[in-house]
Amino acid sequence: MSQDTPQIRKQIFDELTKIVDPEIGVSIMELELIDKVDLDAGKVNVDLHLTSPFCPAVFGFKIAQDVRDNIYKLQGIQDVKVNVSNHFMAEAINKQVNESKPPSPPAKQ
Repeated sequence: MSQDTPQIRKQIFDELTKIVDPEIGVSIMELELIDKVDLDAGKVNVDLHLTSPFCPAVFGFKIAQDVRDNIYKLQGIQDVKVNVSNHFMAEAINKQVNESKPPSPPAKQ
């Protein structure tokens, strides 16, 4: 991997800051929804919770998918797993998001 871990971690957190809760229009980082980010040799695991255990599942899916897709776009990232917890649809959200096809890699310039 050409970039060092602190640089990649910064890029990950920059991407997470761009993700907005679609129901209230505030960054998930500002809402403190990210519980943990693990980075190991290009593999990223993100633990997060939603604003409430019963927030609309469609918003939970959107947030989790955005987390996965935004991180996958970063150079040097080979795998991203998202773990939503403390939500009535957490198991279904995690399954659908983590089994979805990764976004296409960015075009090389």
